[in-house]
Amino acid sequence: MIKVILTDIEGTISSISFVKDVLFPFARKNLAVFVKDQAANPEVAEIISQVKKECGHEMTLDEVVETLAKWSDEDKKITPLKTLQGLIWEDGFKKNVFKAHIYADALEKMRAWKNQGLPIYVYSSGSVFAQKLFFTYNEAGNILPLFSGHYDTTVGGKKEAASYVRIAADLKTDPAEILFLSDIVEELDAAAEVGMRTILICRDGKIPQTRQRVETDFKSIDLQGNGHFDLPG
Repeated sequence: MIKVILTDIEGTISSISFVKDVLFPFARKNLAVFVKDQAANPEVAEIISQVKKECGHEMTLDEVVETLAKWSDEDKKITPLKTLQGLIWEDGFKKNVFKAHIYADALEKMRAWKNQGLPIYVYSSGSVFAQKLFFTYNEAGNILPLFSGHYDTTVGGKKEAASYVRIAADLKTDPAEILFLSDIVEELDAAAEVGMRTILICRDGKIPQTRQRVETDFKSIDLQGNGHFDLPG
């Protein structure tokens, strides 16, 4: 029986295009100025320190900025970059430059699960801070109360089985009682490896070769009773 829902954001409950074509370009465009202007801010100073630690040597501020820009261009899932992006997005959200996108079918289903007392958690490569911004400044209004908690890359990479072990332990829930939703097969394979139930959300209809259960949206996800979930492997 499923007792906890764990969901990805991009491509699963929100449009890939919003993140790819709106959020990432905004963060990239403002990255250098933001870091240099806010270098004395304790949060940004910590990011600068983390970049130096990640690179393993002392660096000038310009070198830190160049490194962050390079990571951004390469779409690296590195914690200091993700933290920085969240801070830059906060500025955009608060200035009403944009509002986050949410799929109507996902929102409807998650509200139903919430009303049934089923807790919903988020696991995204975006920082927890950025996730909370995303759901607070949303086109559907403030939907942050839908979620019981959030996980990011500080628990590990999303394609690493150990990350899901840590999440299950933190939730104090048997992995077999957790349903993970994502649009990335490798993430689902890692979750299934530790016993989580999994569903691949394939919104474009182009279903890849996979042993994962596949749905094109949230409408047909039925958790009544035990449901039927095929685990890879």
